[in-house]
Amino acid sequence: MKFRPLHDRVVVKRLDSEEKTKGGIIIPDSAKEKPSEGEIIAAGPGGRDESGKLTPLDVKKGDRVLFGKWSGTEVKIDGQDLLIMKESDIMGIIG
Repeated sequence: MKFRPLHDRVVVKRLDSEEKTKGGIIIPDSAKEKPSEGEIIAAGPGGRDESGKLTPLDVKKGDRVLFGKWSGTEVKIDGQDLLIMKESDIMGIIG
């Protein structure tokens, strides 16, 4: 990928949700909710505080994260559907 996010932004690839429920019912694509779990594909260098000092991000490439349902901006890069969001939109790291 030839995209590098700036400041405190990250690029996230959504992880696919389960195709079946625990009871074995298959969920059709039209009824699935977009997953709010993803993997960090790229991360910016970090934000700046009031004094101009660089504050590094808490997430890094490869982290599995949980984010809000309506977080980020959907983009298509190299044929992949990805999200670009600020680190503050991420609720936490899984795992």
